[in-house]
Amino acid sequence: MIYFGVYYELEGISVQKEPEYMSIKGEGKTILFEVEDFQGVKLTRWANGELFDVFGSVDDIRMEFGKPALKKGVFVLKPELTEIYDQIGVYDEQNKPVIIIPIFTASAYSENGFYDFYEKKCEKCTTTKIVAEKELTNTSSANAVKVLKLLGYDSITDIELDKNPSQISKYSKVIVLHNEYITKNMFDAITSHPNVIYLYPNALYAEINVDYEKNEITLIRGHGFPTEDEDNGFDWEFDNTRPYEYDIECKNWEFYDIPNGKMLNCYPEQLIWQDKELLKALK
Repeated sequence: MIYFGVYYELEGISVQKEPEYMSIKGEGKTILFEVEDFQGVKLTRWANGELFDVFGSVDDIRMEFGKPALKKGVFVLKPELTEIYDQIGVYDEQNKPVIIIPIFTASAYSENGFYDFYEKKCEKCTTTKIVAEKELTNTSSANAVKVLKLLGYDSITDIELDKNPSQISKYSKVIVLHNEYITKNMFDAITSHPNVIYLYPNALYAEINVDYEKNEITLIRGHGFPTEDEDNGFDWEFDNTRPYEYDIECKNWEFYDIPNGKMLNCYPEQLIWQDKELLKALK
């Protein structure tokens, strides 16, 4: 039996007197997480990380590849790490980098979304509703969005970029997350910018159309649609989906050059809150 979590107390928030536990099973192991009730919200301490304290909802813990994974975390800065945050953050930069929040991708992965279509659960799910930012998970860079906002990065949603593609031209550096599902407006704006960091592989992979009146996105091309031989929906020569999307441990991470910026060679969702050197390199 493996035990995760410690009993703790946050200033100004009362905790329950008797500990409560949740368990998940994988590869013959039962993994226990201590759960605490914070003003009606049940959270567990996921990690006493070197960079952040990390908490999670019990509903956001799952098994992936035989190991427990947190779909999305709640990250808290440590007061004693001010000097480190100055090294990895962009608080004082006049022209801050901007991240693009992948709401369209979160929508594609949501219930009755594109993946229900891919898995033949739903014939009409090539059109799906746009979800709110709070619905971001590990498939839509939830951890990176929270961590980089904490470190002072500017942010825009893909909705904002689609409606006004020229707005990223004012930024000297643009950071693309797991923006897998994008519009042609977005593709043209991102690929024409001179300094883009593609932090997640599998970005710019499939083309969608957006109906803002209906609050819907529709899959147009890519990811095996409309025919099985369709791969990248924009025929983008720098697509790095395979094999890098499936390297979630990022043990040998590195950035490499393409004409309009740099790409990371792994999927950093569980690394972004743990690796100071990665965040230094990103800065």
